[in-house]
Amino acid sequence: MKASKYNMFFDYENQKIGFNSYSREYMALDDSLYLMYESSLKRSEFESLQSVHPTFFDFLVEKGFLVDEADDELQKVKDLVYFIDQDESMFQLHINPTMNCNFKCWYCYETHIKDSKMDISTVENTVRFVRDIVNSRKDNLKYFSLDWFGGEPLLYYRKVILPILEEIHKICTSLGIKMTSGMTTNGLLINSDVIQTAKRFNLLFFQITLDGHRDRHDVVRFVSEGRGSYDAIISNIKSLLYNGIKVLIRINCSPETLPDLERIAEDFTDLTAENREFIEFDLHKVWQDNYNVSDDDLYNIRWYFREQGFNVTTGSHDHVMNSCYGDHKNHATINYNGEVFKCTARDFTTSNSEGNLTQSGEIIWNDKYTKRLESKFKNEPCLDCVILPICNGGCSQQALENEGVDYCVNDFDESKKRMIVINRFKESLLENL
Repeated sequence: MKASKYNMFFDYENQKIGFNSYSREYMALDDSLYLMYESSLKRSEFESLQSVHPTFFDFLVEKGFLVDEADDELQKVKDLVYFIDQDESMFQLHINPTMNCNFKCWYCYETHIKDSKMDISTVENTVRFVRDIVNSRKDNLKYFSLDWFGGEPLLYYRKVILPILEEIHKICTSLGIKMTSGMTTNGLLINSDVIQTAKRFNLLFFQITLDGHRDRHDVVRFVSEGRGSYDAIISNIKSLLYNGIKVLIRINCSPETLPDLERIAEDFTDLTAENREFIEFDLHKVWQDNYNVSDDDLYNIRWYFREQGFNVTTGSHDHVMNSCYGDHKNHATINYNGEVFKCTARDFTTSNSEGNLTQSGEIIWNDKYTKRLESKFKNEPCLDCVILPICNGGCSQQALENEGVDYCVNDFDESKKRMIVINRFKESLLENL
């Protein structure tokens, strides 16, 4: 046996904590056990440990800290990544009904196009695409995920969302394929009609962003001068929850929003235990202010929300098991104008497109698409990195943008990598409380 190349150890509360990034297992060792492990590691020989402490040896093997000498651990990571990214049981489609929005948030990376709207022809071509995909893959396809993005998708609820949602739901239901739908929206335009449609056609997940508590949020997201949007959005979120529709509230954390974030939790304390099952909070740094908000700040505010009885995403770093949909072969984003994309975190410009939707409902991919699918595991520094099985070298978009140069999404900083593992550990403790 040999020590896994994906082992990392750190000190936490007078214990030595071990983490294996492939098995994703943690273990806490006292000094004597850690010295046994370290001594065997220095000698590159673990057979004596098996004789001295067979229970400990077996535990190390079970948790993936010791592996067979012949194991090609890098290949195991590649196999796992390819298995996830090439999954044939699911197809995920994003649709941008428009690139226009009723807000102009300062941090938004998208270029808003005022008169953009998916026309009838593109609506029909999108439905044709889905019908062909589902019929051609019905033997392997088990799930179809339809997600709405933009722009603000609800600007064209009746003319774009409703007809597509109804048709795709009908197509999938007729073939026994489970169809689910979700929407990323600012939440202002949600009403009873939208909610009833959502319940009817399995649009049962909404992601809605808040830019801090009322005063700060209304500075960023306002309807008109002197008229904010916070109270209306909170009311709409509660309407979704009362109707059994899941809501992920993404809270943008910056130096301006941090002081009052606890007050957001207080605005939901009237929810029943049943209602709370449908709400989850996701606290994230605004990327432009990434270095002005510490990981401890996020940890503390997540802790507070949990203390108030709310579900909170852990923010655990795992870009393999939770790889971006843009990395998946069976994913497409159809823009309002029929251009097709993979990454939704870059401007939807023609130069960034990776294909086009034809009149016959077929996506003709270009060379960028093929290049993306083949972009993984070409960055040499990643191949020997201790956290590769959770980091994945970032996403395929980052791999494409750094083609031909050595790069590290953690700036080649070993302390950053260690903090990712430590914060992941601390979040796991919160989950188990």
